Amino acid sequence: MRWIALLAGVSVVAMPLAATAQAPEVSAEYGRHVAIIGGCHDCHTANYNETEGEIDPDLALKGTAIGWRGPWGTTYPKNLLITARDQGSEDAFVQFLGDFRTRPPMPWYNIHAMTETDKRALYQYIVSLGDPGDPEPAYVPPDQEPVTPYYPIVPPAMPQ
Repeated sequence: MRWIALLAGVSVVAMPLAATAQAPEVSAEYGRHVAIIGGCHDCHTANYNETEGEIDPDLALKGTAIGWRGPWGTTYPKNLLITARDQGSEDAFVQFLGDFRTRPPMPWYNIHAMTETDKRALYQYIVSLGDPGDPEPAYVPPDQEPVTPYYPIVPPAMPQ
């Protein structure tokens, strides 16, 4: 394409995409976008999947009582409003997102890969959601039966 422009006497300056794209602004609106494309609502917002991506503001990121049961035990999607509040500040929340590790199926390593702007915007979105509601059910060790509904995650037996 550049050679066609040169033949036509037009100057073309090749510019990398990063140089032309604007960095996102830290805002609750951008944080909502991060929560959607980052998959946060997939597990942490009740009825999000069942409604094909509709976000109920009264349920947004408040965790669910449906667990994920596997060899590690049964884990529950955290109430992220309580998690953000418990960190005490935006800076502390950003640090928390960069350091935490947790049980499956939470892909904590994906959160570590977020930019600082993503993490700050996510915090601003989460705290904009209002009343934090109730905590999620507690972790259930593998030798105990959960009392709530759960999704079983059972790896297939590997051939010998």
